[in-house]
Parts: sequence; C-alpha cells; structure tokens
Amino acid sequence: MGIAERKQRQREEIRAGILDAAWHLVHEEGWAALSIRKIAEAIEYSVPVVYDHFENKDAIIAEFNKKGFQLLENQLRTARQQHTDAEQQLEAIGRAYWDFAFQHKQYYQLMFSLGIPTCESARKIPEVGECMDVIRCTIEHIIKQNGNGAADPFLKFQAFQSMIHGLVSINIIGPANNEELNRLVLQDLISGFIKGCKV
Repeated sequence: MGIAERKQRQREEIRAGILDAAWHLVHEEGWAALSIRKIAEAIEYSVPVVYDHFENKDAIIAEFNKKGFQLLENQLRTARQQHTDAEQQLEAIGRAYWDFAFQHKQYYQLMFSLGIPTCESARKIPEVGECMDVIRCTIEHIIKQNGNGAADPFLKFQAFQSMIHGLVSINIIGPANNEELNRLVLQDLISGFIKGCKV
C-alpha cells in the first residue's frame, strides 16, 4: 500500500470514527446534546481534526439524515416487493414505515424533526426524494388502475404522508399506547385512504 492510499485509508477511518462517536453520543444524550467538542473528546482527537472532516455539526447531522432516508427507502422497497397488487403494496409500505419509525427512533426524529420533508429538502438531499418516490409511485399506480382521473396524485401523496407521519408522531411523543390498537388504527387509515383513491 502506497503513502497516498495509506493516508486516504486513515482519513476514511477517522471520518468513520467521528460518525460512530456522534451516533453513540446521540444514543446516550440525544440530538440536542451533540457537539463537535464532545465528538473530539470521544475520539481523542483535537477539535480541528473533526472540522477537517466535517464543516460543522450540521454536516454530520446531514450524513445521518441521508443514511436514515436510505434505510427507510430500503425498508419500503422491500415491503413493496413482497406484493404485486398496488393496494397491497401500499398497505405493506404503511406498515413498513410504521415499523421503521419505532425501530429507528433516533433516525426518525432527526429525519422528520421539522415536519414532513418538503420538495426543497428533496432537491437538497436526493435520498429524501428517492425514498418518497416509493410511496408516490405506488399511490399513482393505484389511481391509474382504478381510472380515477379526478384524483390529484401529488395531493394524495401529501395526504398519505401526513396521515402516517401524524399517527407515528402522536405515538412517539405521547405515552405508550396499545400496540395492537395502533396497528388497527394504522390499517383503518390506510384502507380508508385507498378507498379515497378509487372514488
């Protein structure tokens, strides 16, 4: 291994160490407590070393944001691929979205801390748009296969996302509710939404 390759490998290892330390801090203390100084202390490097790899704390958070949407997209795609019927696909997507939110709470809270991702955020972070396309394309397919020319696919997508995100948010920030009841409410919401796409 040459000097240049060794330096690049070392740089990648430090970068990975920074992200690992940041993620550990988030698990221990939450997103609000994350700071460059704490990360530097955790990896036993100076603060300038961290800044040499990331411009600021927001750049570190952006990395986790991207990874979160990549994880969610993979989970949604996997759920969708288990069915051929678009309505069943959307039901599976809704359940997978719900599962992701509670299996990866730290990611979810970061990804949606400012509400539902906007078109602007999708342009800035391609992973957001790619993730949301899984939902949007499935909704468009349901509308087309039912011949509902009056339905606005973009409006329906926004409604679906608001509905699922709202239900998740209530349960993340509120007291723990009955899991079986939550599943029934989720199923009822999705079933009602699909009927609305057919009208």
